[in-house]
Amino acid sequence: MTCHIQMFKRASGYKPWLVDINLDVCQYFRRRNVPFFSIFLSFFKESTNFNHTCPYVGTLVVEDVYLNPELLRLPMPTGDYLISLHWYHFKKHQTDINVSFTYVEDLLKSW
Repeated sequence: MTCHIQMFKRASGYKPWLVDINLDVCQYFRRRNVPFFSIFLSFFKESTNFNHTCPYVGTLVVEDVYLNPELLRLPMPTGDYLISLHWYHFKKHQTDINVSFTYVEDLLKSW
């Protein structure tokens, strides 16, 4: 199972921003070696059964998702973002998932 992940920032349309990776999902769950995907999955950790190594059998479920900004461990500028995931199984396209969100920096937050 592989996933092509892209992140876009809106500026006169969505423009590529920071992330464009191809990920072997089975290898990732054995080694956890892609930091961006780790951050992305932390948003869904409590809301999905997609958290084990391959093989995947049965239905994968994501429900009741709440995006918690404290889980985002990277500084990001204020703006509209889109994360696009294209999923493949044995190099055959299976599904696309697009997650769009608006992020607002808290400039008054003390570190």
